[in-house]
Amino acid sequence: MAARRCLPLVRHFSTSSVGAQMVKPPIQVYGFGGRYATALYSAASKQKTLDQVDKDMGSVQSLMKQSAVLSDFMKNPTINKKAKISVISDVLKGEKMADSTVNFFGMLAENGRLNKVKEIFVAWTKIMAAHKGEIICKVTTAKTLDASQQKQVQEALKAFIKKGESLQLNLTVDPTLIGGMIVEVGDKYVDMSTASKVRNLTNLIKETA
Repeated sequence: MAARRCLPLVRHFSTSSVGAQMVKPPIQVYGFGGRYATALYSAASKQKTLDQVDKDMGSVQSLMKQSAVLSDFMKNPTINKKAKISVISDVLKGEKMADSTVNFFGMLAENGRLNKVKEIFVAWTKIMAAHKGEIICKVTTAKTLDASQQKQVQEALKAFIKKGESLQLNLTVDPTLIGGMIVEVGDKYVDMSTASKVRNLTNLIKETA
C-alpha cells in the first residue's frame, strides 16, 4: 500500500528534476554520487526545503550507522524494489523527514541505486559545505595531532580560504605515512608525508642505478 502511495512521488521527483531547469549547486561534483546529489540539491532548492533535506541526509546516515539491519536492507539487491520503497518510505516518514527526502530515496530504490548511497552522502556533504561557505580540508597524519598542533595546522590552512569562508578541518590518521602529513583542500592536494619522500628517493635511486 505504501509503495503505491510513494511511486507517484518518486516519478514526480524524477521528472521534475530532469524536465525542469536545474538549480546548479555552488560547486560541480563529479561521478555517480555527484550526479544524484546535484539532482537532490536542485529539487530541494526549488521546493525551498534545502535546510530540512540537509538535516535529513545527516539523519539517514545516522540511522544506517545505528542499524545494520536497515543498512543491509538498503544495499541488498535481491529484495523487491516495491518492498524497498514501501519500507524506506515508512521509515523516513516515521522520522518526520521532508517529502523531498522520502521521494529521493524512493527514486534510488526504484532505480536499484541504494547500494551507492555512500557516494551520494560524500557528494552531498561537499555541495552543502560549499553552499554554507565552508571549505572542507582533510588532513591525514601518521599520528594523532594534539590540540596545539591542530591549531597550528588550522592557522596555516587559512591561507587557502577566501574572505567570508570558514574552514572545516577533518583529521584522519594513517600510520603508513610514517611522518609528515597529506593535505587536501578542495581540488588542491599536497603530499608532505615521509612515506612520499621515501618513495621519491627510492625512485630516484632506481633511475640513477
